[in-house]
Amino acid sequence: MIRTITLPKPILLLISVIISAATYAQDNIIDQVVWVVGDEAILKSEVEEERLNALMEHRDLDGDPYCVIPEQLAIQKLFLNQAEIDSIEVTESEVIARLDAQLNFMIQQIGSEEKVEEYFNKTMTQIREKLRQNIHDGLTAQRMQQEIVGEIKVTPAEVRNFFNQLPYDSIPYIPTNVEVQIITREPKVPQKEVDAVKAQLREFTDRINSGETSFSTLALLYSEDPGSRMRGGELGFMGRGQLLPEFANVAFNLQDPNKVSKIVETEYGFHIIQLIEKRGDRINCRHILLRPHIPSEAIDSAMLTLDSIADNIRNAKYTFEQAALYLSDDKDTRLNNGLMPNPYDNTSKFEMQQLPQEIARVVDALKVGEISDPFTMVTDNGMEVCAIVKLKTKTEGHKATISEDYQRLKDLVTQQMGEEKLKEWIKEKLKTTYVRIDPAWRNCDFKYEGWIKE
Repeated sequence: MIRTITLPKPILLLISVIISAATYAQDNIIDQVVWVVGDEAILKSEVEEERLNALMEHRDLDGDPYCVIPEQLAIQKLFLNQAEIDSIEVTESEVIARLDAQLNFMIQQIGSEEKVEEYFNKTMTQIREKLRQNIHDGLTAQRMQQEIVGEIKVTPAEVRNFFNQLPYDSIPYIPTNVEVQIITREPKVPQKEVDAVKAQLREFTDRINSGETSFSTLALLYSEDPGSRMRGGELGFMGRGQLLPEFANVAFNLQDPNKVSKIVETEYGFHIIQLIEKRGDRINCRHILLRPHIPSEAIDSAMLTLDSIADNIRNAKYTFEQAALYLSDDKDTRLNNGLMPNPYDNTSKFEMQQLPQEIARVVDALKVGEISDPFTMVTDNGMEVCAIVKLKTKTEGHKATISEDYQRLKDLVTQQMGEEKLKEWIKEKLKTTYVRIDPAWRNCDFKYEGWIKE
C-alpha cells in the first residue's frame, strides 16, 4: 500500500515561535553571530529568544539549549534554502490561521495582551510581525520535509518485522480510547437579543461612515472574534473558499474601502465587513463580529428538553441514534448516529485528551452504554450549546498488539522510515553546505556530525 507520510513528530523540531527577548531587545547589547549556515546567520539573540519561548511553552529541549537550539535553527535553514530552490511555498491564509492560534495560546498562557507585551518587552504589533515570519518559515520547512519524504510504501511484513524486533519495554503503549455519541440543542435566542446586536452594528456603521471612529478601533474594542480583534478585525488575504459562503458573498462584492457592508449572519453570529484590498481572486478585509446574548432561561429550556430526550432513550421510547437524527442540532454528527468524528486522524476514536474539555469530563464518569445528564459546552464557532453524550465504546490502555493495533504500528513504521530519509538528506546536505560555528559554541554533542568541518 502507498501512503503519503505526515510526520506527527518530525525529525526537525520546527521553531514555531521566535519572538524578541527582553534581554536583547532593549538593553542595547551588541548582537553576536554564533553560527553561519550557507549565507544565513544565526544570532545569539535568536537562540535566547527561542529559549524563552520554550520556557513559556514548557517544551523540553532534551539537552543544553545553547547547543540544541542553534542546531535546530541550522537544520531549519537547510530546509528553507532547499525550499527556495524548489519553489516550495505556503499560503498567507495558512500562516494567518496558525498565527491566530499561537497568539491566543500565548495570551492564555501569560494572562493578557499587556502581560505578553511585558514578557517579551515588545508591542503586540512587533510580536505579531516577528511571529508571522517565523510561522511562515516553520510551515515552509515542514512542507519541504514532506516533499523530501514523499510517498512511502509499508508492507504488512515490514510492520510484523518491526513489531517482532521490538524489546518488550519498547512496545508502544496505546492510551485508552473512546467512541462518543452526542446530541446537542442550541438555546433559542430571543428576537430582542438579535435586534439589539443588529442595532449596535448599525450604530458602528454610522460612526464609521461619519468619520467619528475607525473600523479597526471599533473591532479592537468590541469584536467577539478573538483572532482578528487584536489586529483591528483584519482577516488577511483569503480566497472565496476559505470563507463561509454567506460572508464571502458579501465581502467579494465590496468595491469601496470606505464603505461598510450590510449586516451578515453566519453560524458565528452577525458581522459587518470593510474591504481593505483585492488581489485577483483573493481579498483582505476587516470585520466586526457580535453574538446575541443567550439568556439563562433559554439555556434552562434547552437543558430540560435534553433531560427529557435522555429519559426517553433510557426508557427505550426511541434509540440514541434516532434521537440524534431527528432531534439533534449538531449538523456534523446527526447523520452519523451522533458519532463524533476525531479531526486528528479522521476516525471515531478519541484519546481522552483529544476530546473537548467539557465532553471529556462528562465521558470520564460514564460506563459504556450510559447516557450523561445534560451539560453546556462552547462549540468551535464560539457558540454555547447544551448537550448529552453516550459512551459507545471504550478500549482500555494496553501494550500494542499486531491484531488490535496494526494501523498504529504501521504509522510508527512509516514515521520511522520518513525520519531515516530526512536524516540521510541532512547528512548529504551538510557535505556541500558552508557552516561556520563560533569557537565558544562548538563544545556540544550535536545530533548530526558534519557541522564542524575543520
